[in-house]
Amino acid sequence: MANFNKYQVIKKAISYELANFIFNYFLLKRDAVEWMYKNNITYDTGMLGTWTDKQIPNTFSCYADTVMETLLVKVLPVMAQETGLELVPTYSYARLYKKGDILHRHKDRPSCEISTTINLGGNPWPIFIDGTGANNIVSGSETTTIVKPGAPVGTKVLLEVGDMYSGCELEHWREPFEGDVCGQVFLHYNHVNGPFAEKNRFDRRPMLGIPPIRNT
Repeated sequence: MANFNKYQVIKKAISYELANFIFNYFLLKRDAVEWMYKNNITYDTGMLGTWTDKQIPNTFSCYADTVMETLLVKVLPVMAQETGLELVPTYSYARLYKKGDILHRHKDRPSCEISTTINLGGNPWPIFIDGTGANNIVSGSETTTIVKPGAPVGTKVLLEVGDMYSGCELEHWREPFEGDVCGQVFLHYNHVNGPFAEKNRFDRRPMLGIPPIRNT
């Protein structure tokens, strides 16, 4: 494990074999959903995935995929050991990035109080992290960000397959992706004694593995 200011890089958090299995599973899922879409077969985007992610438009992503939610539980003891905290899982989110994708500078929402990113496979794509914890974003949305002049350039972190980084309340971003595909899964937790734990348990769902519950 490599230690930085308010984040950690954990080498081989999961085995290469497990990461590679999940990566290939997610590739197949994307291709299957794409085939269903092109052939006008109705499917639930909340369960199978979508290309309408506002943060990374036209990139396949999935909230609470069953395999990713299982990984969320599997990795929880590792996160608890590394943070020294008792944690409750909130949700998982996975993406298959494509060439030209950009992840703009941002901080995660309260359900992501304790977060980790695992590299599942594909072409390498470094993440930049501002370990100072400062607020450098003047304004922005999912697709654009304006930062203060002189904002820290961040620390470049390159994860190998199976590695993960965990951070809390830190601005992070990625420069334009130059590869063909990169699979990443984001696993989010809250401190069980923190202000968000009960409110955000399972990301306000009755259980893991189901899509967001929308009040009507």
